[in-house]
Amino acid sequence: MSLNDELAADLPRYADAERAAPAAVGLTPAGIQSTRLLLRRRLLVAGLNIATFAGLVTLFAHLLGTGGFTTLDILLLLAFCVSTPWTILGFWNAVIGLWLLHGPTDARRAVYPYAAGAEDGPITSRVAVLMTLRNEDPERALARLKQMRAEIGATGQGAHFAWFVLSDTTRPEIAAAEEELFAAWRREAGEDARLTYRRRHENSGFKAGNIRDFLERWGHEHELMLTLDADSFLGPEAVLRLVRVMQAHPRLGILQSLVVGMPSHAAFARIFQFGMRHGMRSYTMGASWWAGDCGPYWGHNAVIRIAPFKAHCHLPVLSGNGPLSGCILSHDQIEAVLMRRAGYEVRVLPEEMESYEENPPHLTEFTRRDLRWCQGNMQYWRLLAMPGLKPMSRFQIAWAILMYLGAVAWIAFMVLATLKVFDTELYNEPFPATLGLTLFALTFAMSLAPKAAGLIDVLLRAEERRRYGGAGRLIGGAFTEFLFGVLLGPVVAFRIALFMVGLVFGRTITWDAQARDAVRLSWQTAFAGLWPQLVFGLAMGTVLYVYAPGALIWALPALIGLVGAVPFAVLTADPTLGRWLMRRGVCAIPEDIAMPASLAALTGAGKAG
Repeated sequence: MSLNDELAADLPRYADAERAAPAAVGLTPAGIQSTRLLLRRRLLVAGLNIATFAGLVTLFAHLLGTGGFTTLDILLLLAFCVSTPWTILGFWNAVIGLWLLHGPTDARRAVYPYAAGAEDGPITSRVAVLMTLRNEDPERALARLKQMRAEIGATGQGAHFAWFVLSDTTRPEIAAAEEELFAAWRREAGEDARLTYRRRHENSGFKAGNIRDFLERWGHEHELMLTLDADSFLGPEAVLRLVRVMQAHPRLGILQSLVVGMPSHAAFARIFQFGMRHGMRSYTMGASWWAGDCGPYWGHNAVIRIAPFKAHCHLPVLSGNGPLSGCILSHDQIEAVLMRRAGYEVRVLPEEMESYEENPPHLTEFTRRDLRWCQGNMQYWRLLAMPGLKPMSRFQIAWAILMYLGAVAWIAFMVLATLKVFDTELYNEPFPATLGLTLFALTFAMSLAPKAAGLIDVLLRAEERRRYGGAGRLIGGAFTEFLFGVLLGPVVAFRIALFMVGLVFGRTITWDAQARDAVRLSWQTAFAGLWPQLVFGLAMGTVLYVYAPGALIWALPALIGLVGAVPFAVLTADPTLGRWLMRRGVCAIPEDIAMPASLAALTGAGKAG
């Protein structure tokens, strides 16, 4: 039986679940929004994206057509078509989000009306808090969970929460430390503290399999679960707010919080999360406006309704051999679309709260994590045709695939553009330099739109400016992060392209613990991992210098990033730079200016950042 046949066998069950939704006709399953309204929004966004895409492609085709089309021109146009859609959607999400935040529309009412009235009231649901571990620092992870439990208890709602440490650790010394630390916590908390530690000896199904094991053992004892990674931390008000929203809407299946980075001593993480912090707010607001009930799940810092998740979100095992078979690495988006297929809404709450994660401390760790996501997203090819999915859900799966195909197409575009100097076509008319410059400026500006919109959002609000330490500090941080992003982009895109080629030949990646702390990266280590970027950048730069020196200015941003990849990695991993940035407040996030009490207690104990 094929994969689709297996999934189709359960389709009547999903259809019954959808029909059982108590919402009135014309509303989403939770009765939150009009389906017609969401359809109009989606058609508007589709129209804006298609029109923008068509305009850019037409401009580029006209540019390439100077002197006639060649095979190389057609390949360049194809690479442009694949690499551009992500930039366009990011632009429109940012524009829509900024309009919602500062236009005449009430953003809360338009985007997340389900959160209204959920600020207070007792917790009545039984909630399981799950922290998944795999060869992580147990002292650091458990300190976060202990802090969360203590603070939830201080609100008077602790009796409704049970706490689970779900370990897939394979290293004996770390496993022994986990067990010892947990036993000490249990002795300290008392036998009735509702604390559970479980370690699997095999990592079957990866993280999704770890959660599935919990569901089979203890899922029936709880109504909701809060999923946490080893680097997750949520303040008590954030947890209670998420749970109250879920209580208010029984047909809300997954509620994803907007996750932000913790303060970090690592220069790489500090600069990266500064841009993500203000960039994500307008982008997520815009995306949530039209995604509505088909929202994302990011795998952690989310509250999930256990019964439908257990019944309907069991991931298939992909048949065959090779890196794209077996258990699914990037489980979260598929679980989200299966939850929506079952008749439950999946929403993201697009407002900042005390919902934190840690970002990778250096370039090597950042790319390792990204490659795991890349391999997982490429497995989605097999799932695009799953029966019964909503059109929006199918689009989300395709879009997750395109995210990484776009990076490959961008590198292919760079290669093809360099080879263009050897093209034998004869130009019978002057090259339209103005048109080329206009197209370059448009696409580059659109790529910056999410972070630019987030920056404008903060600058337009006096209270937000103060949270970032003032307009001057904010703008200085934005300039630093802009340079950082220009250098980082081509390095990561080239690494993804190499990895995608490796997938074709059976190369795979393992899932293991992530590095969390700032460490000095040696030149030897950096060169060993980044020499392909250096060689590629030097080769491309040499060809352009010899055969088309006038084109170097166009390629300069990418060339600097590629040729400078090794020193960039070493410098941004250096703890000395991280401390220097902290002392001067460069790329400071609001928690650096005024640390929340719960985070301050955690940081003071040396367990964060």
